Amino acid sequence: MKDVTAYKQKAQLPRGLGGCHTAFVDDYAIEGHVPASDIKRLLEQKSDVRGLAVPGMPMGSPGMEYGKKVPYETFSYTAEGEVSVFASH
Repeated sequence: MKDVTAYKQKAQLPRGLGGCHTAFVDDYAIEGHVPASDIKRLLEQKSDVRGLAVPGMPMGSPGMEYGKKVPYETFSYTAEGEVSVFASH
């Protein structure tokens, strides 16, 4: 699909949390280079959030493991737009 806008809207992604990939796992939206361990934790905890997001393409995140690793955070967010740090890497 060339137009990813529909996926971003379905994900109810708050402004500033955009990444380059959007996926859906169970009832959760996964945006960007979110580590598998964070997704597994989300599914195990059955968190009351809309999804997880890693904005941009931080070096050291899954798929970006070359070059200098920079610290980055995975954010959780609700359908109402509340954003919290889910994990720090």
